[in-house]
Parts: sequence; C-alpha cells; structure tokens
Amino acid sequence: MTRLERNVNVAAVIVPFAGLLFAAVILWHRFLDMRDIAIFLAMYLITAIGVTVGFHRLLTHRAFQTHAWLRYALATMGSMSLQGPVIDWVADHRKHHTFTDEEGDPHSPHAGHGAGLRGMLHGLWHAHVGWLFETHGQASSSRFAADLLEDPKMRAISRAFPWIALSTLLLPFLAGLALSGGSLMAGLSALLWGGLVRIFLVHHITWSINSICHFFGRRRFDTDDHSTNVFWLALPSLGEAWHHNHHAFPRSAFHGLRWYELDPSGWLILAMAKFGLAWEVVRVSPEREHSRLATAQRGRA
Repeated sequence: MTRLERNVNVAAVIVPFAGLLFAAVILWHRFLDMRDIAIFLAMYLITAIGVTVGFHRLLTHRAFQTHAWLRYALATMGSMSLQGPVIDWVADHRKHHTFTDEEGDPHSPHAGHGAGLRGMLHGLWHAHVGWLFETHGQASSSRFAADLLEDPKMRAISRAFPWIALSTLLLPFLAGLALSGGSLMAGLSALLWGGLVRIFLVHHITWSINSICHFFGRRRFDTDDHSTNVFWLALPSLGEAWHHNHHAFPRSAFHGLRWYELDPSGWLILAMAKFGLAWEVVRVSPEREHSRLATAQRGRA
C-alpha cells in the first residue's frame, strides 16, 4: 500500500468521525429537523444498497442478473459509500472468500493475530479498521476481478472514484440548499448529517461484518471459517449480518434464510425480479440448506 493510499484511508476514517463528534455537539443544543433526517435516510439507503445489492450480491457473487444501466448505477451508488473503487472492493471481497479466516484473508480477525485476549483485540481491530492501512485495495484485480476489468464502463466508474467521493458530499449539501429555499446553514447541516455522519455509520456497520460477524454470534451450518449470524446488525446492515448464512451459500441472493431473518437487500432483489429488473436470481433450496446443517442442528431440524 502506498503512503498516499494509506493517508486517504486515514482521512476516510477520521473525517467522518470528526463529523459525528461535531454533530453530537450540535444535537446538545437542538434536535434534528425532518429535512436533515430525510436527507440522511435517503443517502444512507442509496449508498448502503449500492454496497449490499450492488458491490456484494450482484458484482462480487453474481447472485442475480440485471440490465447494464442498473448494474452501472448500483456500482456508482456503492462507490458513493467511500469504501474504495468498485473493482478494488470486489477483488478484496473475492479474496476474502478464497482465504476466509486463513493467511491471505485481507480482513480476518483470526489469522495471524496471536492467541489470548491480546490476540483477540488485535484481530478485531485489524478486521474492523486496521486492514484499511495494510491490505485494503491490494488484492490482484486481474486475478480476483477480471470480469470487471474487461468491462470498459466498470473501469471508468472505478477510475472516477475521486469524483464520486466528492459527489457523495455535494449531493446532501445541494439537497439541503434546495429544500430550504437556498439557506447556506441548511445546506451545511445536510452535509453534516447526510454526508459525514452517514458515511461514518455506513462505514462502521459494513466493517462490523468483517469483525463482529467473524467473532460473535450464532452458527448452524458446516463451514470452514468463523463466520456468524448477528441478529441485531441485520436491519442496519440491510441483511448482511446473516453472514454465516452467506458463507455457507455465497451465491445466494438472500442472506436471511428463515422467515424471521430480516433481509431488506433480499426483499429489494425480490421486488426487482417482480418488475423485470432482476433475473436468474440464485436461491437456496430447503434440501440444500438442510444438507449443510451442522450435526447438532440437523438433529433438531
């Protein structure tokens, strides 16, 4: 990783956190207004869906197919989350699945961090944030994301990441300006909540899948890794926290496999399929799911 890449990642971690602290100071004196809440929710959903449905389930795992224009739109939306260029993100995640919780995994909390409490804390730090300063964006694109490299428009979206990063801050500012009739303070408030605070939350919820969902939680399938399901992260992560299910069936478009496993990203893919925006949607049959159950779980099924 170059010094510039490391410094950019440091800024991407620190600046949204500073925004969150500033927002906390502001909230001490006044509550959020509905305009800020609406802009925050809109930007959160746009960027989080870009990551979960676009970067992850569509581009990384090919869990469904869609129109080219929607594929590129989802890639752009995911880039607005400020988690790196789309091709780098996909390459890193495919490498994670190739070497899950072993040497070579870009963000495992288990591999190479030692034993005991100190090893656990070091591993969790690395999986959550530390990997951004060491292994982030370093997976070979030609090996792990060759299909995206062959797509000229996807390469263009990846190269345009710095401009997309600016747009993810400019959009909430302009929305606040427009919805307030031109108030500069309203624009800055929207930039704070729909920009910096939103980026901070999307970042840390996504990174929690790398750290928390490989250390704490429940398991029911036979897998060769430490992935877990964490129910309280399911809604804010739009279903990504059913991470053990995902590692058991990586190509499944649905991470929530039972009726009570809330999976908003899966629901969105279902809606897309109903309106002809998604097809070849990968599903896990009950028989296949049962065959992967761990012995103890199979006995109770």
